[in-house]
Amino acid sequence: MRTNKFFALLALTGILLMGCSKELDQPELNNNFAGGTDFSKTEDMIFSLVGVYQAVTSRGWEQPLVVSTRGDDVNAAGDQQGLINQDRYVYDNSFFGSRTLWETYYGDIIAAHTGMEQIGRFQEFADPDGVALGNQYIAEAKVLRAILLFQLSQVYGNVFIPTSSDLNEFADVTSVPTKEEVMQHISDQMDEAIPFLPDMRPNERTDLPGGVTRYTALMIKAVANQELENYQAVAEAAGEIINSGKFSLFNDYYELFKTPGKLSDESLFEFQYSDFGQGEGDRVSHLYNPYGPNSWDPTVAGAGSGWGFFEPTIKYVEFMLDRGEDVRLETSVFFSQRGIDSLIASTPYTEATLPAFVSPMTRDGDTNTSTVRSIFSSGKHYLPTNQLITGRTAYGSNKHYIVFRYAETLLIYAEALLQGASQTAISADDAVNLVRARAGQDPLNGVTLDQLVDEKYAELSMEWGKRFFDMVRLQRFDELSFGGRTFTPNRAFVTYHQDQIDEFPILQDVIDNRN
Repeated sequence: MRTNKFFALLALTGILLMGCSKELDQPELNNNFAGGTDFSKTEDMIFSLVGVYQAVTSRGWEQPLVVSTRGDDVNAAGDQQGLINQDRYVYDNSFFGSRTLWETYYGDIIAAHTGMEQIGRFQEFADPDGVALGNQYIAEAKVLRAILLFQLSQVYGNVFIPTSSDLNEFADVTSVPTKEEVMQHISDQMDEAIPFLPDMRPNERTDLPGGVTRYTALMIKAVANQELENYQAVAEAAGEIINSGKFSLFNDYYELFKTPGKLSDESLFEFQYSDFGQGEGDRVSHLYNPYGPNSWDPTVAGAGSGWGFFEPTIKYVEFMLDRGEDVRLETSVFFSQRGIDSLIASTPYTEATLPAFVSPMTRDGDTNTSTVRSIFSSGKHYLPTNQLITGRTAYGSNKHYIVFRYAETLLIYAEALLQGASQTAISADDAVNLVRARAGQDPLNGVTLDQLVDEKYAELSMEWGKRFFDMVRLQRFDELSFGGRTFTPNRAFVTYHQDQIDEFPILQDVIDNRN
């Protein structure tokens, strides 16, 4: 019921913006798309904000894959050669995924600026309470914009930083901000936003359940400063989240990524999708098919299968087995018999020594029968068919997409301390052991950086490329050279698509300087 309130606003926003859809498809008109909006009706101000949420969460299937599919936790599989090349650090400037990531992310960043500018116009007619509410909405839009800009810079390195919805500012660009400049900009933006944001968990909001709060902004500030290797700033931002006492780890790691884990007390932000509790009709959805097996035997007859594009690596599976991991491995990997056979053939494990959960059948009874494309599928992107709304058959329908969660907060905080930052909340041992306890792992005493890095590998794999970006930042390049791949530092960033190079020739200079 809480979630449906958000989606009711989203649906109404869609109706209000429907007449502007053609203009929204043309970025150069974005700064005028409000048209005949009556800004004196300040009660409508919220719809400008919800439109930003709608833009930011409406991700095409390929975009999270472009962000996520590099590193020793995941392989690209299937027939998407551009994605396979990227996974092997061979970057193709004609890969459609790279083009759509750039175009749609920037389109939605511009939409965020449009929303902020509209809210500013509403504020001209608002009373003091309305002005204060508008300041909160603008701060929320800054945070949503920052999520996209953060991921763009992780993928491409040097990227543009829009400051308004007016695209004329890019007419004659003479430089492209570096990744370091982008991350500092994001950190500064979060400092601007934090004072205006609600002091609560996202799931405590009643106006927009699951919406941005000050802790979302603090998390984004923390990860931006982690990229900058400014570990004291990481410790301070993450420590503030910990010291709030508002967040806790969801008690069931397996269910965290499924329906019971939606908007849990662990969530700092997630992209929300819904079937509105109905078996037919409208739905707000993400296309999860790339993560699932291309053939299966589901417990719910007729439930759709996946495409087999996103495959956990044997290296990761063996790492987890060697650690004695159970629930985190069971949750992260949806095994097939072909994958199990490959595991036995390439590691010391045998059918007799593998734990019982290494099985093509999940605990919910869905069976991975895939014999082509991926040998494993992502368990974190899998929704058991017995959790589908009756009547819905699309793979993963009604499933949220977690962006930031408290377990990551604890681990980046612990790493910051191990990198030399002063303690601002609990100890590094306590932070790491909270995460380990949920996973059924024994506590550590005097945790080392190597142990922390392994803990992040176990906890956060298959989530937005976090493992890859960690290995690049920590210069642990050997970890990324596996399975026939060879990683070198100049392969850290995906190349720009040729369409972007043609539009902004200065991007070719960035590429040349890297090579």
